[in-house]
Amino acid sequence: MTIVWTVCAFLSGSFMFSYWLGLIAKKNLKTVGDGNPGALNLWKAAGYKLGFVGIVLDFLKGYLILLFVLGNEKVQGYAIISIALAPIIGHAFSPFLKGKGGKAIAVTFGVWSALSNFEASLAFAVVLAILLSAIKVINRGKITSTEADGMQVVVGFLLLGIYLYLRGYASAILWVWLGNFLLLAYTHRNELAVYIKR
Repeated sequence: MTIVWTVCAFLSGSFMFSYWLGLIAKKNLKTVGDGNPGALNLWKAAGYKLGFVGIVLDFLKGYLILLFVLGNEKVQGYAIISIALAPIIGHAFSPFLKGKGGKAIAVTFGVWSALSNFEASLAFAVVLAILLSAIKVINRGKITSTEADGMQVVVGFLLLGIYLYLRGYASAILWVWLGNFLLLAYTHRNELAVYIKR
């Protein structure tokens, strides 16, 4: 059953709701901002209302499938790793966009909300808020760059891993975190490259 659930979770994550909503609004997200077909670019291209809908839908495609699977007692231990990572992989490498996808932030929040009953996603949100505040203080209130935002996400998720370890989460969950961290580092590779070159 693990393989079946993993495939279902991958398909759930691969639905590019934000990109499709952009097309409905006659906006091609691939030509907006950094070309990411995700909710943030939908927000920029079509306004906060559609952007918010995109965020919710991207969140739910990670949250609902995991919530359903976790309610199935047959799925336990390390079997959860591939199922939990599948929606994130599906979003980042969507077959509906020929293997290209979004940066997987909203779907990551969805997955971790289901895995930890919102604890990890709330901790991640708090870490991101603190990092954003620190960056704004350093930049004296100026709007942050796309590169700074990407670095913030990756560093924030790295700090979340430390939090999960200190909280004593099971090793299977820590493996999910590692896989998710590597995926976020990959989807934000261009932003990270800017900092590495500095």
